[in-house]
Amino acid sequence: MTAASQIRLVGGRDGPEFHLAEAHHPENGTLLGFWIYLMSDCLIFASLFATYGVLGRSYAGGPTGAQIFELPMVAVNTAMLLFSSITYGMAMIGAQGGSVRRTLGWLALTGLFGCGFLGLELTEFTHLIGEGDGPQRSAFLSSFFTLVGTHGLHVTFGVIWLVTLMTQVARRGLTETNRRRLMCLSLFWHFLDVIWIGVFSFVYLLGVM
Repeated sequence: MTAASQIRLVGGRDGPEFHLAEAHHPENGTLLGFWIYLMSDCLIFASLFATYGVLGRSYAGGPTGAQIFELPMVAVNTAMLLFSSITYGMAMIGAQGGSVRRTLGWLALTGLFGCGFLGLELTEFTHLIGEGDGPQRSAFLSSFFTLVGTHGLHVTFGVIWLVTLMTQVARRGLTETNRRRLMCLSLFWHFLDVIWIGVFSFVYLLGVM
């Protein structure tokens, strides 16, 4: 018998009977629901990648990826997101060790990397739109802005969630509820990292070739 189960005594005609009843654990339902959400998000990004794959060469006389993509800046942006996954992993180690201070410190560093990523992405978008290469210019740019912008929107929500969770940990400590929330955000954050690697490879690297 595991810790997740309990013995229940039930009366019967032939005397008492012992039944094994499963105890309800909220964290199991929460993690299952969050995995379902991530799978639905995978479908969204799969659709966006497929759309870009179809429209990524429809330039309509406009600029190509090789003409507008600044690979060094994108490489720095990618490094920021990769480092943010490492720092979030360190935050989880701090949480497992019961150190609120270490957890908050690494979460803050993760948030800074996330904000830096968003800052560079907004700089890229602003520059492209200022040059007249906005999403209305061609099907290629429409699919590009939609795919990269959707990922950036997810990172924005992730940073907001991160700040909210830091506030909860600072006020209430590393309770079971907060540990469960940290785990869910960890799944979300690493998921965004994996999606961005796909964007970097499929959109930027192939675009400059």
